[in-house]
Amino acid sequence: MQAIRVHQFGEPEVMKLETLPDPTPGPGEVLIRVKAAGVNPVDTYIRAGSYGKLPMPYTPGLDAAGTVEAAGVGVKVFKAGDRVYMSGTLTGAYAEKALCKVEQVHRLPDKVTFAQGAGMNVPYATAYRSLFQKAQAKGGEVVLVHGASGGVGVAAVQIARAAGLIVIGTAGSDRGLALVKEQGAHHVLDHRKPDYLAQVIGLSDGRGVDVVLEMLANVNLGKDLTIMAPGGRVVVIGSRGSVEVSPRELMVRDVTVLGMVLFNATPSETASIHAALVAGLENGTLRPVTGRELPLAEAPQAHKAVMEAGAYGKIVLIP
Repeated sequence: MQAIRVHQFGEPEVMKLETLPDPTPGPGEVLIRVKAAGVNPVDTYIRAGSYGKLPMPYTPGLDAAGTVEAAGVGVKVFKAGDRVYMSGTLTGAYAEKALCKVEQVHRLPDKVTFAQGAGMNVPYATAYRSLFQKAQAKGGEVVLVHGASGGVGVAAVQIARAAGLIVIGTAGSDRGLALVKEQGAHHVLDHRKPDYLAQVIGLSDGRGVDVVLEMLANVNLGKDLTIMAPGGRVVVIGSRGSVEVSPRELMVRDVTVLGMVLFNATPSETASIHAALVAGLENGTLRPVTGRELPLAEAPQAHKAVMEAGAYGKIVLIP
């Protein structure tokens, strides 16, 4: 099989397409023929070496969708030919085939494309865990989703709207603003405009927002604290540096700032997340948006694109 391999940490060009032996599933494992692999910002951090030191060489990628090729001893819930998406792998997703633990494999409804399935795990699981397992969001509350046109942002808008929250989403391009509106946001703001956050108070009837999903905390966190409702919660999903905040803004509103890394979810939390996500795919409330599809060999270009401003949906690689 062909797979992207990384032999040393560095720039996107360290990723090379190579030929490897096909993996063989052991007990409790499933071999997936990958039809599409999702590209996430975290993949770029791992490749650059900022997420710890992985054994070399390795195949990048956490998210993919495809069909079951073979199941190991003891696996009874999946059979060859089943359509599935993955929440992590044992051998890496940027490949023609990927080996997974059975608990990393989830059913993909027939009406959902493989490219959409490749956009499920990190974006949708991150959004779900942030909203419900961390922020404890409830129907009727107001949520502000920064960067709502990206993978996690689109997921958060769809999930929050389905749960009865009032959704305010931001984007940084005309195309992105239109996408956020299409996904169900009640209000859409252009974060290229310096005064966009001033509009939030008016949109929330003067009260402020109950929940903020923050994708770029080093830029926005200090300003987020000034628009929070009493008892508000900020979930920090992404940051690319340090930030200075005023503790008084936290104090006067009883605001809670929560960190969130998907990898910290417990097995029971992860199982709960994907039970909800599969149900959302089945009933149509969750509709992953694919922004770009690139050949597997263009993984370096995909890593550059996923970090550019003006996000629009999910970038996927097609083996």
